[in-house]
Amino acid sequence: MKKYVAIAPILLLAISTWAQTDPVKVVFDVTSGDAATHAATLRHVKFMAETYADAEFEVVVYGGALPMVLQEHSSVAGDILEFEGHERVSFVVCEGTMKRYETEKSQLIPGVSTVPDGILEIVIKQGEGWGYIKEAHK
Repeated sequence: MKKYVAIAPILLLAISTWAQTDPVKVVFDVTSGDAATHAATLRHVKFMAETYADAEFEVVVYGGALPMVLQEHSSVAGDILEFEGHERVSFVVCEGTMKRYETEKSQLIPGVSTVPDGILEIVIKQGEGWGYIKEAHK
């Protein structure tokens, strides 16, 4: 009996450690200029952020998707603004893309950050264990 009493705490500790999982982290890759892709991305992020409260999400915008995060051109600006200050959802845009399209940070929707390179940002996130979603809509 003493043997079982000694083993029980170790077994409980092992089970509780095994049951704990790291929060899910997902990086979204958005390169399309298609407004339907932008809307789908926001729909996915909203649903997941509401459903998985401990998860983290980052939307990486580069290439033809630049209008998605520009105040004057975005069809989803209001949806992006809803996440301003949200601790677990972020929107970032590639500085290389901004330079290529001669875009200033002041033109971005408030709350959108920049990263030096969108592709490298995604690779870094994947190296840190983040899941990857390529957003496309047809």
